[in-house]
Amino acid sequence: MKKVEYRDQALKILPWVCASCGRDFSGKKLRELTVHHKDHNYKNNPPDGSNWELLCLYCHDNEHSRSLDAEWLPTHDSDQDKKTVSTHTPFADLMKKLRGPEQDK
Repeated sequence: MKKVEYRDQALKILPWVCASCGRDFSGKKLRELTVHHKDHNYKNNPPDGSNWELLCLYCHDNEHSRSLDAEWLPTHDSDQDKKTVSTHTPFADLMKKLRGPEQDK
């Protein structure tokens, strides 16, 4: 199914609402509503629309930006889960310092 065909099909079977932000679209604004493939495979276009959702331009860009950002984030490693214990105590001598040198005796 070609891009134009699946967009037309999606507009026939799905409500004209952004699935992410909930904005309604009609008239000239309808062109701002895009078809997003849930599995990110633009070739997977079942006629029932089960792989599609309508997203506005902004939410569609955001969705794909999050996917790209996730590729650059470090993977969760078991070594990263280990907590580092701090032995530094910056306020240990605070009362002594506040009292001043004449009261240290």
